[in-house]
Amino acid sequence: MTSSPAHALDRPFAVGDRPIGHDQPCYIIAEAGSNHGGSLETALALVDAAADAGADAVKFQTFKAERLYAKTAGQSDYLGDERSIFDIIAAMEMPEAWLPILAARAKTRGLGFLSTPFHEEAVAVLDPVVEVWKIASYELTHHPLLRTVAATGKPVIMSTGAATVTEIEEAVAVLAQAGCVGLVLLQCTAAYPAPLNSVNVGALTDLRVRFQVPTGLSDHSRDPVVAPMTAAALGAAVIEKHFTLSNRLPGPDHAFAVEPHELARLVKRVRAVEVVRGSGRKAADASDIDPAEEELRAFARRTLFTTASVQAGESFTRSNVDVLRRGKREDGLAPADLPAVLNGRAARDLGPDVVLTRGDVRGMGVASDHQDGGVA
Repeated sequence: MTSSPAHALDRPFAVGDRPIGHDQPCYIIAEAGSNHGGSLETALALVDAAADAGADAVKFQTFKAERLYAKTAGQSDYLGDERSIFDIIAAMEMPEAWLPILAARAKTRGLGFLSTPFHEEAVAVLDPVVEVWKIASYELTHHPLLRTVAATGKPVIMSTGAATVTEIEEAVAVLAQAGCVGLVLLQCTAAYPAPLNSVNVGALTDLRVRFQVPTGLSDHSRDPVVAPMTAAALGAAVIEKHFTLSNRLPGPDHAFAVEPHELARLVKRVRAVEVVRGSGRKAADASDIDPAEEELRAFARRTLFTTASVQAGESFTRSNVDVLRRGKREDGLAPADLPAVLNGRAARDLGPDVVLTRGDVRGMGVASDHQDGGVA
């Protein structure tokens, strides 16, 4: 899918009052996931921590073990837990009754609220409390879930960890055919934690070009700022980062998540990158020059000066003319006019340190585009 999509996936959208797109401030999602540990009090504290850090949204996960893993799926090697993955997931389930409570707290704290659905029935449960859907990397091939989400008419943010371009193309096509309006694709490395040399932030640019929709990063690295700052510099529309109240808490997702003070640092650094990144375009003309440059643009620009007295009718040479920065002097002929001046003669007696103008030079010929100092 290398041409403009013939569907509404590239349609601009907003989450609450926050427009989402490459030309907008990055939408930062604080991913609480299952780090509540089965405690509503902890889940509420995670919402508050996300708000205190300056994130735009907080996100949880809505799943049921029986709809996620086969009971005979066995153990997960990377978790290093003797329990079966089914039992681990069962212990991490978040009660559906918490959803309106957490959504209300998020709204009170000025946060968007998201929770990732992992099975079709979760969509109906979440629909009243979310404005945008987040699809996890491993659900990208779960086409029945994608169709159910798209049918709600709400936009989708989809991670692409461990997925091939073909699999992403198929998922995008499913969403489009099912009526999805508005899509963001997130580069993601499906490792916990992801080594920095595996994060491949630049892939968000590839995704943007291929699918012509906003893109961003779901960052699983432990470093709080390197990947998010890089993503922001590349124009990420969305950045998602796992966080926890403490890395010392028990559970599979705490060790690689950032702590609240690190999340706050992430937000601060991303916002700084956005300021530095600016509009991304050079000035079209002098009126478009950044105000920070205006003083030195005038002060340090060069113009033609006499460096010795020149009598009327005398030839100009490099011994009596130079290209100098004008400081607070008036503007004159531009450096580009030097060859024409050297072919001319003084139209009047000139002392040293005179800013040359067209009227001072006889025989310059056709007016130069730079005759007014070349500052256009």
